Amino acid sequence: MQPLEYIVNTDGGARGNPGPAGAGIVIQTQTGEILSELKKSLGTLTNNQAEYWGVIFALEELKQFIVNDIAPVRFHLDSLLVVEQLKGNYKIKNEGLKPLFWKVKTLIDELGVVVSFKHIPRRENTRADELANQAMDEVDRSRT
Repeated sequence: MQPLEYIVNTDGGARGNPGPAGAGIVIQTQTGEILSELKKSLGTLTNNQAEYWGVIFALEELKQFIVNDIAPVRFHLDSLLVVEQLKGNYKIKNEGLKPLFWKVKTLIDELGVVVSFKHIPRRENTRADELANQAMDEVDRSRT
């Protein structure tokens, strides 16, 4: 049975801002069935860049699930700035974020499904946060 909706939790972070950065992604169905969990080490980035990369990697991962499927995708992020930028409510003033914003928009167009973004409290994003922290730990270890 195909999902009625995909729920995607993403988180990104950087220690030092900029600093060692990572992203965590959890993709599940509306019933809570986990389809994929990912962590990505990102090198040295800012927190906001890492948040965007979390969305980008999630959209790329979703391609394997959304084949002849019209189920909408709902992203949950604890970054209010990134959510509001992706919804078109906040201007993107940081030049480093603009190409990431357009990469997200291009990937959404390629998926061809309805994608929405919702800001959630950090306490509701714990698994994606854990994965992002594991990815940041990997960046830290690679530097020692």
